[in-house]
Amino acid sequence: MAAWYTFAGAGLSMVMNPVWTPGYAGLNFAMWWAMMIAMMTPSAAPMLLLYTSVKRMGPDANRVVMLSLLFLAGYLLAWGGFSLVATFAQWQVETLGLSMGAMMPIKSGALAGAVLLLAGLYQLTGVKDACLSHCRSPGEFLVQHRRPGAFGALRLGVIHGGYCLGCCWALMALLFVGGIMNVYWIVGLALYVLAEKAVPNMHKLSGVTGGVLIACGAYFLISALTN
Repeated sequence: MAAWYTFAGAGLSMVMNPVWTPGYAGLNFAMWWAMMIAMMTPSAAPMLLLYTSVKRMGPDANRVVMLSLLFLAGYLLAWGGFSLVATFAQWQVETLGLSMGAMMPIKSGALAGAVLLLAGLYQLTGVKDACLSHCRSPGEFLVQHRRPGAFGALRLGVIHGGYCLGCCWALMALLFVGGIMNVYWIVGLALYVLAEKAVPNMHKLSGVTGGVLIACGAYFLISALTN
């Protein structure tokens, strides 16, 4: 267990849990939001490009820049909502002393196991598959959900951004296990999320990934209960 956390926290210095002032909370929210944008934008890029292309060829061609920015803003709002929840979770974990330090992995083997189990089980759900189907078929999604005007563009971005979160929110929770600012975990999760949406038949590995996460979670829980 100690070796695991040594690896998970590689490149991060040990610091005491900080006092959560409004300023510090805002800084952490901004960090989560920026991290979500960096991790999610590559997998959302095909949808953004398709939306812009469709608008450029239609009657809204003269407003394509504004509508595309509003569409993107919808994504940012959806990801900002998740970042707010993640910041609250981080506040609780650090305030209760369940982490190894600020933005460090959680130190409770039982809690780490529970997070891994949750992420693994979610990989096997129909909700995960439904969200992935919307993300893999951007053209069909546009036909079903598009609405005219500025509000329609913003609304569409929020909806599709929500489906993006539906695909990967449980995977993002693994950052609490591996370290919120662990570059290896961030890059690895971003690449996996992109592969699930873009690589043909990659979605079939969701079940395999879920099984691996469940096995790891069970190991952590058993280790915590027996030690």
